[in-house]
Amino acid sequence: MASTVNVALIAMSKFHYIDCSMVSPEDCKTLQDVRLEIDRLDEEIIERIGRRARYVQAAARFKTSEAHVAAPERQAAMLAVRRKWAEREGLDPGVIEDLYRRLVAYFIERELGHWRERE
Repeated sequence: MASTVNVALIAMSKFHYIDCSMVSPEDCKTLQDVRLEIDRLDEEIIERIGRRARYVQAAARFKTSEAHVAAPERQAAMLAVRRKWAEREGLDPGVIEDLYRRLVAYFIERELGHWRERE
């Protein structure tokens, strides 16, 4: 129960982990150190997804129809690059592609919602 409460409190707070100097995985001395660094990275990832969302919203200004929102050619090219980045980092490209497919689908739905509101 205490762990659940701690996770809930962490989720409600913004710690600005990003501003702290990170410790390398090799320099972590305890499991708590490792978890703190993972939390820092997760907050940074989520903040960057939020930033990405703002760019997606900005891109919508340049699209002339709902058909341009999905941009399948752009998606295919983007996913190929993300797969290469995953390989470079020693990650499973299929897992990274799945993550990006879900993320892009989410953004497309948001963008389509904005499109429909404008009409």
